[in-house]
Amino acid sequence: MADAAKPDRYIGVVMLSPDPDIRRKRLLYRAWHRGTREADLILGSFAEAHLAGFDAMQLDRFEALLECPDAELFDWINVRALPPPEYDHDVTRLLLAFRYTPRPT
Repeated sequence: MADAAKPDRYIGVVMLSPDPDIRRKRLLYRAWHRGTREADLILGSFAEAHLAGFDAMQLDRFEALLECPDAELFDWINVRALPPPEYDHDVTRLLLAFRYTPRPT
């Protein structure tokens, strides 16, 4: 049973935190660790570019996007399919407009 006095608690596999900076760090980690290198690069770079400026609602929307399978996200990014209505929001539009640029090595 979760201790209600603790600031962080597990709900399913998602850990909630009242601190937006901690939440941003967790979302950044999740964006960089998707399972495929392509998704890591696109979503991780997108998160680095945008998370700092996101408000709580945008963080919620980005977190919901992270729940989508990579194949579905790639269909949206490559314009093979349109995002469903529940994903028709500012964060999805930012992601679809984002252009990944490799970092110099």
